[in-house]
Amino acid sequence: MSDGSKNVNNNRKDALLPVEVWPEVERAESLARGAALKWASGVFCRPEQLERLGQYKKRESQRTSSIHSRLKSVVQSYLEGVGWGLEQLREARADLREVSSTLQKVGAEAKRSVSGASNLEALQELADNHCQLLAAVSNLPRLYLVKSKVLETERLVESRRLLEAHAQLMELEQWQDEVLLQLCCPPGGGSSSGPTLAPHDERMVRDYFSGVGRLVEALGRELWTVVGSSLVLARQNPTLFVSAVRIIEREEALDQALLEERGPGVWAAPGNVKPMPPGRPRCWREHFFKVIEEAVSARFRSVSYLHTRGPGLAGHLSALQHTVMGDLATVRHLLEQCVPPHYRLTRAYLRACHHCLQAHLGQVSTWDLESGEIFAVLNWVLHIYCSADMMGHPDLVAERTQEELGPLIPHEGLEQLQNKYVQSVQRSVSEWMHKALEVELTDWQRDEEPDTDHEGYYNTSLPTIITQMLEENARVAFMISESLRDQTIQMGLFEMENLLNRFREALVEFGKEHRKETNSENKFYLHYLLACISNCIILKHSTETLQRQLRTPLTGRFSRTPPGPLTALERAVKKACRLVMDQLLQDLQPFLQGLLTRSWLTQGNVTPKLCGVLEHHLELYGRVRPPCRERLQEESQWLTVVEYVRALMQKRLVCRNLDERLQLAERMAQDAAQLRDVFQSAEPEGVESEVNYIALLSVLSDFIKLRDPSMLSLEVSGLVAKYPDISEEHVLVLLEVRGDVTRDIRGTVLDIVERTVPKLPAGYRPMFSDILVPATSMSFCIPTARCA
Repeated sequence: MSDGSKNVNNNRKDALLPVEVWPEVERAESLARGAALKWASGVFCRPEQLERLGQYKKRESQRTSSIHSRLKSVVQSYLEGVGWGLEQLREARADLREVSSTLQKVGAEAKRSVSGASNLEALQELADNHCQLLAAVSNLPRLYLVKSKVLETERLVESRRLLEAHAQLMELEQWQDEVLLQLCCPPGGGSSSGPTLAPHDERMVRDYFSGVGRLVEALGRELWTVVGSSLVLARQNPTLFVSAVRIIEREEALDQALLEERGPGVWAAPGNVKPMPPGRPRCWREHFFKVIEEAVSARFRSVSYLHTRGPGLAGHLSALQHTVMGDLATVRHLLEQCVPPHYRLTRAYLRACHHCLQAHLGQVSTWDLESGEIFAVLNWVLHIYCSADMMGHPDLVAERTQEELGPLIPHEGLEQLQNKYVQSVQRSVSEWMHKALEVELTDWQRDEEPDTDHEGYYNTSLPTIITQMLEENARVAFMISESLRDQTIQMGLFEMENLLNRFREALVEFGKEHRKETNSENKFYLHYLLACISNCIILKHSTETLQRQLRTPLTGRFSRTPPGPLTALERAVKKACRLVMDQLLQDLQPFLQGLLTRSWLTQGNVTPKLCGVLEHHLELYGRVRPPCRERLQEESQWLTVVEYVRALMQKRLVCRNLDERLQLAERMAQDAAQLRDVFQSAEPEGVESEVNYIALLSVLSDFIKLRDPSMLSLEVSGLVAKYPDISEEHVLVLLEVRGDVTRDIRGTVLDIVERTVPKLPAGYRPMFSDILVPATSMSFCIPTARCA
């Protein structure tokens, strides 16, 4: 039956079978129908749109036929691809059948060849034995000479004929290598698996040539002894060193050649590569530089470590400097000529020295060093080591690479050393300041006047000691670095602030002890107070000078705002000035008691005595450095006027008539003139003080001298305008002192004072605020709690 008829029958059978419908097809058809109905309901929603039904039907028919044609084209191309793939699979199956047949033939031939090769094993064994016997016979003359050769080489090594000894050693090693090579790979034969050697044969050869290994070790020891003493040999006879370098270069060339034969990094040869000779590669050039480093380390250890603490540390570092530079000069001028250029021996020696110095200085940094020792280390590391006297030498700059070597002491180590330096200096400064303060307190008890400087001002040794100490420490620290100078200055200012606080406390105790003394009064108490004020002025100038030297802001225990010591100075000066004014008040007190009394009004002998005390004090104030001299003069003038007005407010003298008022006003005007003359005479020539507290006495004199009581309201207005701190109580006392003011005028004046509330002008110093008015005596008082 033909294929066509079979296909027809198959088609008929397929037509008779029930057609299987896939669920996906049914679902797709259902969705398509639903979409079509939805579209049709939207398009044909009105009757007039049914007229275009033919057009829609024609368009959809065209679209359907276009889709069918595309589907047929896709299916046709897919079927063509499937047919081409089936054809390729048929060709591959035919090729596989042919290859399988060929492999079966090759396997059969291999089986037949194995049976024939077994007959040649006996012949191969006989050939190997013959080759080994041939090698043994050919090497017998050399083997007989090995022991004598070894002995001769040992004598050459002991007599330091190094080149001859190395030549003999190379010959012995060549014999050993040839014997081993012939045993593992005999000439004319060999196994296909590569060079092999029985373990017992190799052990036998190694034992026989054991003297060669001892010779290598002995020669190496002599070489490293020569290299280690190269500096001494270079100055005496460098021949031995040159011989050692030549031997090292020969060995390095042999190592390189053997490594190149076996490829990079291959020491044990696999396959058909010759095995590496025993003890290779020796890497003697690398060991040469290690011996150089050990020799440098030994040279450092040879420098005496005795007496390296305290002042001896600077001498030790100086000895290291001379040793290093001397050795570098020997290496640069002598040893460099004895080695190949690629050795860069100076750079190697320089690196070794640097590493040894790093280790040594790291150890020194851990010691409990004093400030002088730390300064020696920092100065040597930061300045001397990098200077032209050492590593900054023009001949060494090209050999020195700072990035490669690194710093002698790391940055953290340097900071720790600087902190230790500052702490050590702080302990010393604190101790010296304490001693200086004790000496100062002892000077205060002397029964003689304080010393004066070339300008005639009082002073003691305290500011000179403190200033010189801080400036010297700052100068020494600046020799190391600017940052260390700043830290030292900050530390000094910190300690000065502490000293000034103790100084102020000492002033307080000094004043208390003086007030306790009644019989044995310190005659020069005031003089030393004035000397303390001058000392504070000197310390203030020194403090400002040190603060101006600061360049960088600091952090840490000493980082504080600059006014710290200045504030302490100001407090100490204020306290000293207060004690001076207390002493002035104490000296004036006997004469102040007699002011504004009936005897004062009639005799007038109190004021000259009071002026005499003031003149004595003002004369002493001239021994104080400006501006405190002017400050004391101003304070004394203010104190005198306040005490004078306080005496007036006590109503010791109440005028009974016009004559007494005029006499009182005249006496007050005379006192004001005398006081003005005293204070003006104390001022330097050509300098006029801007302060004039004595003018208040003239104003009060005019107030009392006023004849017409009705003009008192105008006078009081002017008085309140000039002295806005005056109160009603003060005005009331002034009116009572006049003794002629009626109740009506008094009420009017007090109303003016009450209504006038002036503000204190800028720079005005209150005077009446410190003057208390005594309570008015009452003829009768009900004893209430408030009154009590």
